[in-house]
Amino acid sequence: MLKQTITELLTRAIVAAQQAGKLPTVTLPEIVIERPQKPEHGDYASSISLKLARASGIKPLTIASDVVSFIAPSPEIDSVTVAPPGFINFTLKNDWLTRQVDLILENGDTYGNIDMGQGKRIQIEFVSINPTGPLHVGHGRGAVLGSTLCNVMNASGYSVVKEYYFNDAGSQMDAFRNSLYARYQQALGRDVEMPTEGYLGAYMVDLAAEIIEEEGERFLKLPEAEGIDQLGQLGLTKILNGTRKDLNKLRVDFDVWYSEKTLYENGQFDKVMRLLRQDGYIAEKEGATWFVSTALGEDKDNVVIRSNGSPTYFAADIAYHYNKFIERKFDRVINIWGADHMGHVSRMKAVVEALGIEPERLQIIVHQMVTLRRGGEIVKISKRSGDLVTLRELIDEVGIDACRFFFLSRAADSQMDFDMELAKRQSADNPVYYVQYAHARIASILRLAQEKGADSHDGDVSLLTTEPELTLIRKMLLLPEIVETIAQTLEPHHLTYYAQDLATAFHAFYKNCRVITDDKSMTGARLKLVKAAKLVLGRTLNLMGMKAPERM
Repeated sequence: MLKQTITELLTRAIVAAQQAGKLPTVTLPEIVIERPQKPEHGDYASSISLKLARASGIKPLTIASDVVSFIAPSPEIDSVTVAPPGFINFTLKNDWLTRQVDLILENGDTYGNIDMGQGKRIQIEFVSINPTGPLHVGHGRGAVLGSTLCNVMNASGYSVVKEYYFNDAGSQMDAFRNSLYARYQQALGRDVEMPTEGYLGAYMVDLAAEIIEEEGERFLKLPEAEGIDQLGQLGLTKILNGTRKDLNKLRVDFDVWYSEKTLYENGQFDKVMRLLRQDGYIAEKEGATWFVSTALGEDKDNVVIRSNGSPTYFAADIAYHYNKFIERKFDRVINIWGADHMGHVSRMKAVVEALGIEPERLQIIVHQMVTLRRGGEIVKISKRSGDLVTLRELIDEVGIDACRFFFLSRAADSQMDFDMELAKRQSADNPVYYVQYAHARIASILRLAQEKGADSHDGDVSLLTTEPELTLIRKMLLLPEIVETIAQTLEPHHLTYYAQDLATAFHAFYKNCRVITDDKSMTGARLKLVKAAKLVLGRTLNLMGMKAPERM
């Protein structure tokens, strides 16, 4: 990629300047290549001179001028200039830029892929909500973040396993089973109250009614504990099936659905508790069993087994991560959690360290809440209350592509407003419509070209010399960099901004440059550019899990 090429040019130039006595021999700091905010400052820039100035005591502008004098000619670079307070700016050659159109077309659907991961195995776990009710819009945000990140990490050369971990054990499931049993009895005419910590949503009434229609009263004929257990298992299966259906509707799928219960059944829980105890990280106090987090710098220890003998959520997670790292041997694990799990992050890092695993191999993304608005009013999304807007309802109202784009449009650590009215609007102020319309417009140009017998086969890309044409090419060349940035930062929201910038560049080109004209040579060149733009925009939409429409 261009950033690597420029980094190598700068490195060799700095070494040459040091050997020539122009610069003192100091340790070379990391060279960071950035995009200037103003186009007139070039295509790329580096502030390495400012870093070298701190180490050498020489003025940054002097260093920059000396370094530039040693930069070797390059087929990609047209000019290298210096700007205060010491930036080194690089401008690309126009003829090199235009040749990239052919290269993009040659790469096809692999354009944008990089080999950063070199096949390393990554597990990305996301959504993973307790199977106690339907998915709401907050879960949709985690689902879209996770699935998009999986797409990008695959494009970055990693071997990715997408995993959903479902809690089919513990107190939350007890509350679910008891709630469902109460609704089941009520539907059959029994006067019973809902549990204090029960799930009160209308979906529980519907679930009980569905089971009665299929199974009748048979669960009441069993001993109560057995009836609650069997009814709860059936309810769990139905909730999970609904979850799969909703996620598939959002174009989210998983390679593995991992059951919490199996951690106890297959012995991982007992094994990891024994290992931690042997290493001195488990202590008995106050009638409970504790993980000694304070031994690893945490502010407090954490309960792993309650005084009643039941494991905590944290304890199950310890066993689960032992399974991820030690048994399944993933090189990296990325967890995407909701905001209510923020307090769980540091202790999870601590326990990974206690297991002898480098903590940096575990990366945790915590996404913030979603505020859903309809007609200027905030819509509640609580799962325990009766006022529930499900993810399925949101998809049905605004569409899959709008859901995916809007959920992806903010950094995970930022709270977001989901404007349902904007998401449904068919106008340029709706970013989903704006981006997809650019793709559909390209498709219409190519259909017209086919009707008129215009061909791009022998198109000469060197004819693409106008500013709108070159600007569009420059934007297209950024896709591999966007993929690299997301793979490094785990921030897939960059794709939404890139898609809008690319669409803007195309719309400007379309406005200023007529594609199909009597000039066959220019028509052929611009058709090549249009085909390349369609490919890059389609690839970007594909990475976001969105459709690239041919017509709108």
